[in-house]
Amino acid sequence: MSEIIKKTDLLTTDEAAEMVGVKPGTLVNWRCTKKENIPYVKIGSKVFYREKDILDYIDQQRVA
Repeated sequence: MSEIIKKTDLLTTDEAAEMVGVKPGTLVNWRCTKKENIPYVKIGSKVFYREKDILDYIDQQRVA
């Protein structure tokens, strides 16, 4: 079953980078080199990140 994505749930690379605390170019680098595994959505030539995926990534970076 497909999941309907609301536009408000999608973040641009700039918005996602701001949430993570890195420069947009860093996210692009991570995406291309697969250094960090942050899921993204590609629609045409545009790349978006789901807010939930960014929050999950941030949560996974927590050090005990």
